[in-house]
Amino acid sequence: MMSTPFVSTVLAGQVKQMAHAKFKTQTWSSAICKEAVDGPVWIGALGLSGDEVADRENHGGPDKAVFAYPSVHYDFWATDLPEAAMGMGAMGENLAICGMDETQVYIGDRYQIGDALLQVAQPRQPCWKPAYRYGQKTLTGRILATGRTGWYFRVLTEGDLKAGQAVLLMERPNSTWTVAKCHDLLHAKSVNPDEVRELSQVPFLAERLKRELLKRLNQ
Repeated sequence: MMSTPFVSTVLAGQVKQMAHAKFKTQTWSSAICKEAVDGPVWIGALGLSGDEVADRENHGGPDKAVFAYPSVHYDFWATDLPEAAMGMGAMGENLAICGMDETQVYIGDRYQIGDALLQVAQPRQPCWKPAYRYGQKTLTGRILATGRTGWYFRVLTEGDLKAGQAVLLMERPNSTWTVAKCHDLLHAKSVNPDEVRELSQVPFLAERLKRELLKRLNQ
């Protein structure tokens, strides 16, 4: 019998100026440094109370309201990039989740966590900031190559949630496109146009990704 997935840690962060010793001349603004939050946290349409977004062009918004990351991946990163010493929250996630990963989660899945109802909208597409945070220029490429991306939730019902609560699957309207399969298609060097068209028509996929897919079809 499989155990029920649960939220191991809830994290939020504020925008701040960042730098790394390997990149002495470069600073950047980011809210990637999250800290664990104790007790219930309000989840609104645009994310967690107290959590900020620096780059609103590429992060945040209804389809990227809550970033979830499988906590099991940190065992992999400890071996793959031990010098980075990445712990929970290293990827900038809002929810570290035990018991599920990208191969088990489908675009459109609806999950109840506490009082909040969340829907899977898309895989995360990491930018350069995780790599620069840890001084590991290969990190973003490794995230993409391994598919250990995590995913974004949109918020269907606002409410409180907290660490330790179960992640309960309420509905699976799409049983074809996992987060992992979606990620693989998005980053494939050559793709089947029929698959691109099929994914673009999944109604629960983030609108921005739908536009990217349609653009690929028209190239």
